[in-house]
Amino acid sequence: MQLTDWLPPEFSAVSQIALLIAAQEAQSGQHVTIIGLSTYSRSIERHAHGSGSVEIVAVQRPPFERKTWLKRLAWTVVTNVALVIRAWPYLRQCEKVRFTGSPPFLIYLLVPSNLVLRKQLVYRITDFYPECIIAAVKRKHWLLDGFQALTNFLRRRVHAFEVLGHDMRERLLGCGIDANRITLRRDWSPVVVGADTSPAPRPDEFRGRKFILYSGNWGAAHDIDTFFEGYRLHHQHGMANVILWLNATGSGADEIDARLRVAKLPFIRQKLVPLEDLPHLLVAPDAHLLTLRTEFMGLVLPSKIYGCIASRRPILFVGPRGSDVHQLCLADAGLQYVQVDVGEPERVKSALDALGSGGKRFWRAAA
Repeated sequence: MQLTDWLPPEFSAVSQIALLIAAQEAQSGQHVTIIGLSTYSRSIERHAHGSGSVEIVAVQRPPFERKTWLKRLAWTVVTNVALVIRAWPYLRQCEKVRFTGSPPFLIYLLVPSNLVLRKQLVYRITDFYPECIIAAVKRKHWLLDGFQALTNFLRRRVHAFEVLGHDMRERLLGCGIDANRITLRRDWSPVVVGADTSPAPRPDEFRGRKFILYSGNWGAAHDIDTFFEGYRLHHQHGMANVILWLNATGSGADEIDARLRVAKLPFIRQKLVPLEDLPHLLVAPDAHLLTLRTEFMGLVLPSKIYGCIASRRPILFVGPRGSDVHQLCLADAGLQYVQVDVGEPERVKSALDALGSGGKRFWRAAA
């Protein structure tokens, strides 16, 4: 069985991949139960896949509370308890339990519970907590240090780990996890993007300009400062021909929206498109934007990278070279790609100027 966060059609890349993994395992004859979250009451769903099946059980919860760290923690505690209580009959019957980093801190309930259950625990570590909190608050604190030590103690009692990238593997090794218990099992695009995928309509405003798209979640883990400053330089001292197309949610999306308005810089913001429309959106822009703060390297891996690569559109990544985002882009020989370190807005400007002028040379300088 699998425990996860928000079930489709509500947005969660983690749960989209969880459903795909469950379908894969069901094809081999397994019967997989997924227990996740929903903002509304839903009946149990059952789907046949080959000789196996997938059962989807929803736990109704209000949306994630983001206003303060205390409210976030309270929401997480109540949600995790509700998930485990609802899952308990399934936990007793299953052989293997796969859980992820979202919602965070499930490990605090599952490892102690497993003293009774005696199941194989598989941690698909999509996000590292409390490391993400430590990186977000940007300061050391004895309470967080104690939280970190306890988490590592619990991690060492998990049977197996699935990581999304080599950078995550290095993080786990640094926590004292045996390398033999770590398997690289990457995400993949939850939608199919092909050469025959028709593009979504481009914004009517700024017709004739180039568009760089940021889609999905733009949160605490993603760089804002470097891209914003490079974008400002592009419009005030450069070609001024590339428009940010923001199809995103999250604190970072709200912040850059506010900054762009104050600076009177042009951009487009739209609501997230439904999952079924995502392939058409991904092939609509002239390029894609991904960002990652350096301190979050190995703690998260933006899952949107797979859809961006599949779209065959150029990619601008503002983030560290040690991230698997960089490695995945370099591995695709035909991809037009530029990586810019955090804190180098002049290189962001150069990339946008080259994109705006139709120049290709800079966008092939991936190494």
